[in-house]
Amino acid sequence: MLLQDKVVIVSGIGPGLGQELAVLAAREGAEAVVLAARTAQKLDAAEQDIKALGLGTKVLKVATDIADAAQCQALADATLQAFGRIDVLFNSAYDPGSFEPIAQANLDGWRRAMDVNFFGTMQLTQACVPAMIAAGGGAIVMIATMVEHKPLATQGGYGASKSALRSATKHLALELGRHGIRVNSCHMGWMWGPAVEGYFAWQSSQSGKSQEELVAEVTRNIPLGVIPDDGECAKAAVFLASDYASVVTGAALDVNGGEYMPV
Repeated sequence: MLLQDKVVIVSGIGPGLGQELAVLAAREGAEAVVLAARTAQKLDAAEQDIKALGLGTKVLKVATDIADAAQCQALADATLQAFGRIDVLFNSAYDPGSFEPIAQANLDGWRRAMDVNFFGTMQLTQACVPAMIAAGGGAIVMIATMVEHKPLATQGGYGASKSALRSATKHLALELGRHGIRVNSCHMGWMWGPAVEGYFAWQSSQSGKSQEELVAEVTRNIPLGVIPDDGECAKAAVFLASDYASVVTGAALDVNGGEYMPV
């Protein structure tokens, strides 16, 4: 049980990685999982999935827009009131921004992505850090992206916001290590789940290619030969949050089936 008896906050709950993280945290023994997202229905769905496990995991749902600092603080306060501590924070909430070439991009889309992916994540982190310091430690995992390392056309705004977050992650790891708080990031590539399935369906309608053809084009660049499942990707993030990674901080773990390999 990698997260035995931990109190875990997961932001960005929804179909895909956020929900997978929440359910996996429960499977891995978390005492309580705190679910955060802007949409209440998404929180309800994740709660149902956790309760269906039959493990008795406590669940707290807090509708939260992380772009609002007051809502971030309310989430941290509600967690402390309910469970007395915060052991793990998965920063999974994100805004994809607008998909368009940089030279023609509407920078309002970039600002929106930055408000969520960078400033929003920082606001939620700031709200949770004091409780971790008081408890003598904790683990923060930033859900990052392969796009920071391997640019993809039309994703400049999203990549820029996540690159800013990666820099802040290193500085946080440096600053918070003396308090026993570890800060790491998981850089996800393609993840098979609702978002990617929807993307391939859209691409198929635009290009006239079958979804199978489009998937084959992507997997040709992935040494493992498959688009990783979002549930499998969640396991990498849970490892970084666990005591098995007790001396790992400031690390960037690439989770992409080998599509990007840093040298």
